[in-house]
Amino acid sequence: MNLFRRKREVPSLNTTATADISFMLLILFLVTTSMDADKGLQRQLPPMDNQEETTIDVNKENILQLELKENNQLIVDEKPSSVKQLRQHVIDFIAKSSDREHHIISLKTHRDASYDTYFKIQNEIVAAYHILRDRAARQYYHHSYEECTKEQRERLRELYPQRIAEGYGGK
Repeated sequence: MNLFRRKREVPSLNTTATADISFMLLILFLVTTSMDADKGLQRQLPPMDNQEETTIDVNKENILQLELKENNQLIVDEKPSSVKQLRQHVIDFIAKSSDREHHIISLKTHRDASYDTYFKIQNEIVAAYHILRDRAARQYYHHSYEECTKEQRERLRELYPQRIAEGYGGK
């Protein structure tokens, strides 16, 4: 009788190559995956050295008042409107403005309004300026705004400067 029992060893797998393969797959996915760009607003903020608050007298006719309520309702010059109509409101306002260089679009946003609606309003304002600059480019340079040189674009931006004043209301 043999009383000695041999201990059976559990067979193991060689896992050294698993780490290498995992690392290569990770690199492959990082290289081949496209990252979606976040949506946002491209704005140039005023320089930091201008800390003092300045007051400018502006004719009331040269101010387009926009208000975004807490329920995402848009008010344009104290009249209800929709975001889809905003582009045409802005184009008409700037075209009728007696002094294009000193017009102001005043946007007052309630803190409880959704960012998505605010973002759409900003996009409509930018689109209105783009349409106006494109029309001016076709009138003065006989081609679209995208085809203008850097100097021509700068002149068109001076002709139709984006003058947006923002404020917050509520809470």
